[in-house]
Amino acid sequence: MQLRRIGMALGAAALTMLSIPGNAHAVGIACGGGVSTGRVPVNGCISAQRGSVGAFPSREMTAYIKARNTGTRGINVAYEAFARPDGGSWAKVGSGRSYVGAGQEIGPVEVGSTTRVCAPVKVEIRVHARADGAAWSGWSPASTKQCQT
Repeated sequence: MQLRRIGMALGAAALTMLSIPGNAHAVGIACGGGVSTGRVPVNGCISAQRGSVGAFPSREMTAYIKARNTGTRGINVAYEAFARPDGGSWAKVGSGRSYVGAGQEIGPVEVGSTTRVCAPVKVEIRVHARADGAAWSGWSPASTKQCQT
């Protein structure tokens, strides 16, 4: 009986946490393919918010990372994000470092952002990460059409 009450309380707490938005200002966050560093699978994510630069419509493109530690010990994870519009050159938009506990997941965590004047181009974001003692992961891509409604 006691275990049933504890289970019900934990279930209610989990449902409450699921209903709390992670980033109330984000229009929508889309995540790309997974890569890994050590025992930490990583996904790169992107969001685009409407704005304006003077009289011109724009989009604030934000890069995020999601990471999950499948190991039995907590670990520090460094990450960085790059963006490129329409096949141009990659430009760094941000970097950071987070602690991911054993068996825990973080994210989406904002890595950086860039503002672009609206144009009918595809904007790509790529994120990679490195767990302490491991090599940099491959690139996890995410992309969006800049001026979709």
